[in-house]
Amino acid sequence: MRRFWKEVTLEQSTFGYAVRLDGRPVKTPTRNELALPTQRLADAVVAEWDAVEKSIDPGRMPITGFANAAIDHIGPDRSSFATAIAAYGETDLMCYRAAKGDALADRQAEIWDPWINWARGRYDVSFVIVEGIIHKPQPDATLEKLRAAVAARGTFELAAMAKLAHLSGSLIATMAVVEQEGTAQDIWNAACLDELWQEELWGADYWAQKNRNDREGEFMQAVRFLDLLGTST
Repeated sequence: MRRFWKEVTLEQSTFGYAVRLDGRPVKTPTRNELALPTQRLADAVVAEWDAVEKSIDPGRMPITGFANAAIDHIGPDRSSFATAIAAYGETDLMCYRAAKGDALADRQAEIWDPWINWARGRYDVSFVIVEGIIHKPQPDATLEKLRAAVAARGTFELAAMAKLAHLSGSLIATMAVVEQEGTAQDIWNAACLDELWQEELWGADYWAQKNRNDREGEFMQAVRFLDLLGTST
């Protein structure tokens, strides 16, 4: 769609701060009203629409994209999306380690154990730490408490959390971001520990680095969405 509007504004609606183009409502891909729950989030969406020069490029409008996902997909089926996000706790990246005695295992313990310990205390859960990549189930009580923690989050939060969990492979990392436990950069680096370790040993590969940088960009946009939402604890 080419730019046809001169002015982007906000208007109070039933669903929050609704975006208007020359006074006309903006619709999501499934024709719902594009309305945001917080002023800061709405202002960011307005800035993305105002920055369009000739035609819309979704890649340059990530905040709008998260909002569309929340409204069109997650809102109508919150339970299923929350369940899918919580499922990352069953195979959390931070629970799968190199063999004992391996230098990588020592690095994993150094970087990941503090996050594991934080989650244990925060949610009153225990984790099975696995040596190798063969799946081992986590305790039922742990999974149930983690599912409840995810389900307690709002629709717009879940939109960002789905991206965070997918990119990090870790529910622990995702919840740490949501609860602002440490910096987003530290959490991202923890999620990329194995990749960074391989680079230390064998040197950097251009395409591997580019892929990780692209993923980091997406991760940080999800973090920014949560910040603009302003509901983290």
